[in-house]
Amino acid sequence: MTTSNTPAPAKQLKTVVATLNAKYIHTSLALRFLKAFSAKDFHIDIAEYTIKDPVMNIVSDLFTRNPDVIGFSCYIWNIEETIKVMEMIRKIKPEVTIILGGPEVSYDTEYWMNRIPQADFIVMGEGEETLHHLLTELSTTRKYHFVYGLAYRKGEEIILTPGRPKLNLAELPSPHRFEEDLPTLSNRVVYFETSRGCPFSCQFCLSSIEVGVRYFDMERTKSDILYLIDKGAKLIKFVDRTFNIKRDYALEIFQFLIENHQGCVFQFEITADIMRPEVLDYLSEHAPPGVFRFEIGVQSTNDPTNAIIQRKQNFTKLARTVNKIKESGKIDQHLDLIAGLPLEDYDTFRTTFNDVFALRPEELQLGFLKMLRGTGMRNDAPKYNYIYMDHAPYEILGNDLLPFADIVRIKRVEDVLEKYWNAHRMDHTLEYLIEREFASPFDFFQAFGNYWEDRGWQKIGHQLEDLFTRLLGFLQDRGTENMDVILGLMKLDYFMNHKYKPRKIWWDFTMEKSDWAGYMKEIAAHPERVSEGFAALGADEKLLQKHAVIEVIPFDLQQFRADGTVDRTRTTLLVVYYQGEAAVPALAFTMLMETAEQSVT
Repeated sequence: MTTSNTPAPAKQLKTVVATLNAKYIHTSLALRFLKAFSAKDFHIDIAEYTIKDPVMNIVSDLFTRNPDVIGFSCYIWNIEETIKVMEMIRKIKPEVTIILGGPEVSYDTEYWMNRIPQADFIVMGEGEETLHHLLTELSTTRKYHFVYGLAYRKGEEIILTPGRPKLNLAELPSPHRFEEDLPTLSNRVVYFETSRGCPFSCQFCLSSIEVGVRYFDMERTKSDILYLIDKGAKLIKFVDRTFNIKRDYALEIFQFLIENHQGCVFQFEITADIMRPEVLDYLSEHAPPGVFRFEIGVQSTNDPTNAIIQRKQNFTKLARTVNKIKESGKIDQHLDLIAGLPLEDYDTFRTTFNDVFALRPEELQLGFLKMLRGTGMRNDAPKYNYIYMDHAPYEILGNDLLPFADIVRIKRVEDVLEKYWNAHRMDHTLEYLIEREFASPFDFFQAFGNYWEDRGWQKIGHQLEDLFTRLLGFLQDRGTENMDVILGLMKLDYFMNHKYKPRKIWWDFTMEKSDWAGYMKEIAAHPERVSEGFAALGADEKLLQKHAVIEVIPFDLQQFRADGTVDRTRTTLLVVYYQGEAAVPALAFTMLMETAEQSVT
């Protein structure tokens, strides 16, 4: 039973809707929908914090706002920190009414009402209309049993009212027109919704619970997007679970964004194996490079696993789509895997990893199964002897085929995958190692991850050069062949990771100073011997000494980049970091290569 006393009936309740985002750059779309729906009748403020903010700071800010009602939007990433905030709020402001909502508390709601006595109400499911109705009752008759989709307390008893019918999305006000959002629009992620629901039934996902897909009005959607772009939005992330489920709808929005993007970047979750060829052809021909990003959930390539979790997926078609997008060179792709799904042990997950890595996505996200409340997987957990965390994020700790020891091993893969592949710090080097020195991509990341863990590097920080020296040490200790080639590729990758001439290098520079100075003098005098593009820079000797590096690579780098052949003809590598026009803040660099026979001496 809560210790709170709800406020006396009032015509106007000051309400704060709040959440703890994972990062500052994130924004809460849910809070903005809630405010937009109720703002015409109630005074509502949005308060956003992060899970890294000290609890005292959050509580102090909420206390200063002096609300009558606080509504918290709850997710797996913030529920435990949100509970700490509520506990403190209740002690210092016992009269405030606390409402919870969001996917984390919309299921097993009676459990949450018992666990969190500080909460007066829980809004279950879509919250816009329910919150408005609840605020109306708090302001007037307080007949909460009339409010559909609500959990509340009646003495010691917890009451759950019937669920609310799905909203007509055409009637929802826009959540994107608040003046207070404009100052930070350009440096935060804008989340955007064009539909609700998912047509699929994947048993690990909450989206499988809602049947059918509903769409917002197309013209309203376009108007909101134009407004955001005009006001300076730089990244808009569409939260639709399957953006491309309707070909014509997706194609119309893609076309609209291509015509109006103004440099804004758009990210979508797509289902790759249902992407229509005509949509792919259109994107390949018309999409501006770097404007679209696709997130594709693969999760597993193990057919028995996909059948158990009711996930319909044709990996052959998915791979065809990913490859076609990659060939266009215009759209970055982020592919997701989930370790720990039913019927997938360490070896079959290794196969899944290698299947997906073969597609060479720009980013490969390796996650671990989470037993979300309300999902079929959580309900069926005993069938597969799952053990998992009692509290959010409910990540698995093992099952009958994947014991905890194997989960720990795969987590080591995840660690170095993030630091090296997804960060794109050594693309040339990793490609060489994976193709020529290790049995498979998974085996490389596993062996290196084990090495990393054994030396305790997961407990300490690292700078860029540390990533290179640690990989070098691993390869040397392993007795890897062709270390001269690998070292040459590592040097190339290190130079390419800088916008300015590196202040230090992590290898022994063997070129004599007089030879280096001679190179610079000759290059400045005869730039056309390097290339026409280099000559057009007009770089004099002083500029080269300040902004250029020279290194000898023990193989023909041009030949290697062209077809992967290792021709041990030395290459003199010239890298120039030069300042662009004053109006361009970014620094660019050009990389120019000549073989030893052609290079200046």
